[in-house]
Amino acid sequence: MDAPEPAQTPFTAVTAQTSKLARQYQTLLDKSTPYTAYRWIGTVALLFLFFLRIILSQGWYIVAYTLAIYLLNLFLAFLQPKFDPSLTQDEGLEDGDMGSTLPTKQDDEFRPFIRRLPEFKFWHSATRAIIIAFVCSWFSFFDIPVFWPVLVMYWLILFFLTMRRQIQHMIKYRYVPFTIGKTRYGRS
Repeated sequence: MDAPEPAQTPFTAVTAQTSKLARQYQTLLDKSTPYTAYRWIGTVALLFLFFLRIILSQGWYIVAYTLAIYLLNLFLAFLQPKFDPSLTQDEGLEDGDMGSTLPTKQDDEFRPFIRRLPEFKFWHSATRAIIIAFVCSWFSFFDIPVFWPVLVMYWLILFFLTMRRQIQHMIKYRYVPFTIGKTRYGRS
C-alpha cells in the first residue's frame, strides 16, 4: 500500500522554487570559483557603475558612504588572521586549543596564514553589497540630503587610522597576508 502524497500548498510550491533557485545560484558560484581575476574585474566594474550613478545623479551619498564603510570592514577582515595572536597573548592561551597561530618569535615554527575572511567570501559579500547599494540608489527615500565632503573626509580619516593600526599589528606580529614578495620555491 502506497503512502498518500502530501497535498500541494502554495507554500510548498514556493519553497520548491526557492530551493531550486538557490541550487542554481550555488552552482554558478561554484563554477566561478577558479576565475579570481574575472570575478574581481566584474566587481570593480559594478563598483565603477555604482559610483558613476552616484556622481551623475548627485545624490544617495549616504548609500555610497554605507557601502564604503562596509567594504572597508570586509577588507580589514580579509587582512586579519583567523586566530589573532594579540588575543592569544592577552588571554594567556599560548598553548591553548585555539588552532594554528602566527609565529611571534624568530625561532617559532611556521604556521600558514589563515584569513579571518577568505578571498571568495570577501568577493561574494562585496559584490552582493554593491548590487544592493546600486538597487538602493534607485529609490528616492534612500536619498537623504547630506553635505558629502564631510562624509568623504570622515571616511578617509577612518581609512587611514584603521589601516595604520592594521599595519602596526602586522609588523608587531610579523605576518604578511599577501603572497607578493614571499619566497617561492621552485618545483623539482
